[in-house]
Amino acid sequence: MQPSEMVMNPKQVFLSVLIFGVAGLLLFMYLQVWIEEQHTGRVEKKREQKATSGWEPVNYLQPIPRIMTREQIRGHITNQNLKFHITEDPKGKKENLLLNSERPMRVFTKTSHSQGEDRVLGKTTGPPTIKLIAKHQGTRTVFKKFSEMKWPLDIHPLNKSLIKDNKWKETDVAQEKRRSFLQESCKKYGGVSRPQSHLFHMVSRIYVEDKHKILYCEVPKAGCSNWKRILMVLSGLASSAYNISHDAVHYGKHLKKLDSFDLKGIYTRLNTYTKAVFVRDPMERLVSAFRDKFEHPNSYYHPVFGKAIIKKYRPNACEEALNNGSGVKFKEFVHYLLDSHRPVGMDIHWEKVSKLCYPCLINYDFVGKFETLEEDANYFLQLIGAPKELKFPNFKDRHSSDERTNAQVVRQYLKDLTRTERQLIYDFYDLDYLMFNYTTPFL
Repeated sequence: MQPSEMVMNPKQVFLSVLIFGVAGLLLFMYLQVWIEEQHTGRVEKKREQKATSGWEPVNYLQPIPRIMTREQIRGHITNQNLKFHITEDPKGKKENLLLNSERPMRVFTKTSHSQGEDRVLGKTTGPPTIKLIAKHQGTRTVFKKFSEMKWPLDIHPLNKSLIKDNKWKETDVAQEKRRSFLQESCKKYGGVSRPQSHLFHMVSRIYVEDKHKILYCEVPKAGCSNWKRILMVLSGLASSAYNISHDAVHYGKHLKKLDSFDLKGIYTRLNTYTKAVFVRDPMERLVSAFRDKFEHPNSYYHPVFGKAIIKKYRPNACEEALNNGSGVKFKEFVHYLLDSHRPVGMDIHWEKVSKLCYPCLINYDFVGKFETLEEDANYFLQLIGAPKELKFPNFKDRHSSDERTNAQVVRQYLKDLTRTERQLIYDFYDLDYLMFNYTTPFL
């Protein structure tokens, strides 16, 4: 055969390249699917072994995290029209929590305490790939329900059938006025018709007590420690609120939070449980938080917040203060609070109630106040059918020898501030003042 006859014409070259290309692509796709199935199978097997082993009981309340890339997330939630977003971060950049590839992402599977009515994803059989598809289809359905939810949530009349006497008449009247005032204030000042925060963030401060169907939104420095004790008694975790230590309340992880449930579990509870929030005069709450965290030894707040505050807001600070963060002054703390470029982030103990509990989106059925804490709390316990012998504890959780933070104590702290600084604090908490009908402080 002559060399000239061995040369392939362009058409043959094109067909050869095309055939080899298609074969290579098919092989690549096959290997990719096989690797994914092998990996998924191992993950599912490990999870099943862990779920049936009874190991690690402390973490049974936590949802199962899974890291997902941006491309995977986009593929899994295409056309879901999700409308829950995260608020601006400290750098001023808006981010969608579902599309942030640098953070651990939740895959919405059934958690260990999501009961029968909370199951989002039905039981499926077949290869792991088919199971994953079925799970994501189930998740898409629930996401659609949430995107179509009516916000703010409807407010429900309190069930007063268990109230047998008239001694709660004045408390009930005050309660109805608070709820109405909050609703009107939200319409006037809230200006929120759709959630601007990720759903799980919105409900992250809400504690769940399933037996009596209660949702309690935690507002630190407004009686939250004793409220957690009450929830532990109601759920059968303790026989008396007076026998539960501070550490057991805050670090024991005995209570469930609403963000630990799947989407359907959150949706069901928000619409059927009695939702309660207890608030406090914003200026009193701020001073109370400062006294608790900075005027007593604290192994977290001094090194984390104290050192950063002293470094930025105290000229010529001594080496000892810079090293241990102790001795923060109230004026320095206020400068940190009002600084849009804080050296360290916000903390729940002085965060606004409007950002902790979202009262203009989650219509709370009961609005209690720290100023009438025992009366409001015991009335609420009657409403939800708590045992008659259960009363709200009135003891001070920490630093019991200190005088409680009241209006007179607050005035002493405000003396160190300028009129402008006092006005700026009020402006910072203006929505809390307006929504919960607190009197403007002496400025």
